[in-house]
Amino acid sequence: MRRLCLIMVFCVAVLSFLPCKLIADNGEIGSSPWTVREAVRYALHHNPDAAAALERIKAADADIKLARAAFYPQISVVTEYSRTNNPMYSFGNILNQGMFTNAIDFNDPGTTDSLQAKTMIQYRIYNGGHDQAALKAADEQGRSAEFDRAAVRNRLEFEVVRAFCTIVQAEESVKARQSALQAIDASLAVARARFEEGALLREDMLNLEVQQARSTEQSIQARHGLQLAQRGFLHLLGRTGEEEAINPAAWQEQEIPAERPFRNRPELASMAAIVKALEARIKQAESGYWPTADLFGSYQAEKGLELDGSGSSWVTGIRMQYTLFNGGQAAAATERAMAQLRAAKEEERKMELACNLEMEQAALAVRQEEERIKVTGKMVDAATESARLARLRFKEGVLLASDLIDTENRLTEAQLSHSQAGSARRIAIADLRRAAGLGQFAQRN
Repeated sequence: MRRLCLIMVFCVAVLSFLPCKLIADNGEIGSSPWTVREAVRYALHHNPDAAAALERIKAADADIKLARAAFYPQISVVTEYSRTNNPMYSFGNILNQGMFTNAIDFNDPGTTDSLQAKTMIQYRIYNGGHDQAALKAADEQGRSAEFDRAAVRNRLEFEVVRAFCTIVQAEESVKARQSALQAIDASLAVARARFEEGALLREDMLNLEVQQARSTEQSIQARHGLQLAQRGFLHLLGRTGEEEAINPAAWQEQEIPAERPFRNRPELASMAAIVKALEARIKQAESGYWPTADLFGSYQAEKGLELDGSGSSWVTGIRMQYTLFNGGQAAAATERAMAQLRAAKEEERKMELACNLEMEQAALAVRQEEERIKVTGKMVDAATESARLARLRFKEGVLLASDLIDTENRLTEAQLSHSQAGSARRIAIADLRRAAGLGQFAQRN
């Protein structure tokens, strides 16, 4: 038992130091740092846009249930008590309650009351296809809401990946600025020693001090940029508070899609569903040209308290109604629906062009960043060697401070350019997957 307890204590201690973040199926988190997959999964559960899209789907489902309600009969129950001395109503109460006698004066039957319980049923058997068209439109609106949610998730995944890469780039920028500052500090220490020996002009030492201040300022700006990137990352996750660590080492290179069927974008599918819904709305408006037919029936039980009589009755029938003139209401509704359909088709065409352009731009961006990585990699190698030689020459007193500063600046800019190219390539690949209507990762929760 003692050995078993020691093993359990050891396992708990090891697990407590693991740098992974556990994400449950409901999106809840464990410890940090974040990986990009975990961040995407968490955002899909907690970002307000994702939650709002889910609620819109629920609203669309309710609209479908509302449209289906028209296919069911309407049943109602009414209870009413009244008292009157109106001759017509009073005589009707006497007849309904079975209290008629020849002694009743038709012109003055007296005061009567009535306690009624009535059950009514009505079922519309025809209305020109209005209800079928309404249900079709509601179904398509529901499909549109589903595709809208997929579009929100697709966009949100990309934004999380971009924010993650932005943090990585910002951290590398901070490192580059700090490295540049350390190099200037070392060169300034050498310059001060040479100045005390009388081997360096005061102007050169002042130039290095100015460069040190500039490098310090740039380092501060880089740290501020990192903090802003971290705040944006937390905003996408639907979280607040202090910045949290990420784990860029866990990054897995995303696959560049070989096939890019931008027509599978959820935005286009949503727009296509809206077009179908508007086509159904036209049929719904055209139903105003047709008559309506209803079946109806009722059963009534009545009790008189003053005459102490009672009775019951029932009514059934069929009702057909046709509107001969309504001021052109049906024509106006139809024309309005047709205009909305034409506008939606133009919006669909515009969206197709925009999606195609996004695809082409994303593909070009990927190729551009791949070329930039190659060029900037060579720049870093050359600038690193040049800076090494410049520092040696400055230490030996054969290089001016201004030349050393230029060399250090070129090295820093080359490092930043290479870092930016790497992050930009990852972002471009993520954007290409978004433009192709693909998720950032194979599985979505």
